[in-house]
Amino acid sequence: MTWVTRTALVAGLGFLYAPILVLVAYSFNASPLVTVWGGFSTRWYGTLMSDTPLMAAAWVSFKVAVLASGIATVLGTLAALVLERHGRFRGRPLFAGLILGPIVMPEVMIGLSLLLMFIGVGLDRGLVTIVIAHATFCTGFVAVVVAARLRGLDRSLEEAAADLGAPPWRVLTTVTLPLLAPAVVAGALLAFSLSLDDLVIASFVSGPGSTTLPMRLYSQVRLGVNPEINAASTLLIALVSAAVLLASWLTARRGPG
Repeated sequence: MTWVTRTALVAGLGFLYAPILVLVAYSFNASPLVTVWGGFSTRWYGTLMSDTPLMAAAWVSFKVAVLASGIATVLGTLAALVLERHGRFRGRPLFAGLILGPIVMPEVMIGLSLLLMFIGVGLDRGLVTIVIAHATFCTGFVAVVVAARLRGLDRSLEEAAADLGAPPWRVLTTVTLPLLAPAVVAGALLAFSLSLDDLVIASFVSGPGSTTLPMRLYSQVRLGVNPEINAASTLLIALVSAAVLLASWLTARRGPG
């Protein structure tokens, strides 16, 4: 690696992560002024715990992330099985496009189209609509993770179970799914982190009483940044980072196949 490459790498990483590190550092600032360092303190984390509206928004985000990731995991795993285990079938390109489309589609378009759909069917915006929107958005990511694992599995294990008389549903539950478990969990964690971190889509489909944590933080930042927001953002970064790192570890982990 030449010095030019090293310099470019350091500059790129610094551009991406330096602002995050500054935010984390200033969440431990004793001063109420975010641009003036007043010494190390954890006071803002204690203040954060007593902020009722912010904690309520965090609870909404957690519930939405759990429900949406659960739905997305089931749908994404089933979609991956259809794409990787059922060969070529009529409508396969269309099916794959519908599953993977939300990955590359701008979030503004997803949020707006779902909003119009909810209005068209007369569904009031709230917790349910956010869960549906996030499950729709996250299903493709789960499908990609699980499909990648399926392509690397040794199919002879499934074929051996079938040759021994196991029906398809038993092969799926006793052979395929256990081998897929790391990828399924990784997909669920990835969906959880994406749902927890989403702002754009939730802004379109949320309603009264269903404000998520990113939405709450964004509304408060518009009035000015304070160390309490830094503390909340640091906790959110830590949670999302932990989920992504665990998902990455599970994805890279070599299974028995």
